Amino acid sequence: MARVTPALARIEAALGAAAAALVKYRPGAVQADRKENFDPVTAADVEIDALLRETLQRPGEGWLSEETADDPSRLALERVWVVDPLDGTKEFVEGLPEWCVSVALVEAGQVVAAGVTNPAAGFTALGAAGVGCWLNSARVAPTESRDASTCHVLASRSEVRRGEWRQWDGSSVRVEAMGSVAYKLARVACGLADATWTLVPKHEWDIAAGVGLIEAAGGWARTTEGRGPVFNQPHPWLPGLIAGAPGLASSLTYEFVSQNGEARQ
Repeated sequence: MARVTPALARIEAALGAAAAALVKYRPGAVQADRKENFDPVTAADVEIDALLRETLQRPGEGWLSEETADDPSRLALERVWVVDPLDGTKEFVEGLPEWCVSVALVEAGQVVAAGVTNPAAGFTALGAAGVGCWLNSARVAPTESRDASTCHVLASRSEVRRGEWRQWDGSSVRVEAMGSVAYKLARVACGLADATWTLVPKHEWDIAAGVGLIEAAGGWARTTEGRGPVFNQPHPWLPGLIAGAPGLASSLTYEFVSQNGEARQ
């Protein structure tokens, strides 16, 4: 990929370093501990968090990561890195190739550059506002889908396992179960699915890079309140998110999702 902005070059280098560091871990054979909220965490989460911070952050830039204690000083800074060092830790532990490293650079509340890499799937997406989006060095764009009733939507694997997407059985909507919300968003940005959504709150680090990629590629993302996400907030979470190809912006609404059964992640 042409390194079209300094920020993208930094993200590309950081993701490459993270992928190299992850080689020594074997997904499916990694010991996991539990956080206070019972989410899994591994040595890989902690190592990649430290590596990304060392590689990316420079003086005057803030840091917001799932694996770092929040420092409120970020709120006074114009530029903030929003990072999930290992999104989809559950899939990583299970050995499913549906996890990723997720990095976004936020300026004034908006993602200006982003990257997501899933080494297990040979997938690296990079994008910047006003510049475009690339998958493994090839320029990409969202699909041309225009009909929500026949769209290919990526759903939470955990939800599907619990039977929460049965309401779509027999419909013309194609539901594909997949882990890692960041990876799902990145795949939509790259035209590998039409849409994805969740109707419950998500932390900024879960979605920032994916939203940045979708917007860079020409797609859209909205919260359940119908607005575009704003990042680097005092409480770093957003209500449910829906995102998709540009042609679905009018037909893929919360009303459509609610009428056909709410998916909860």
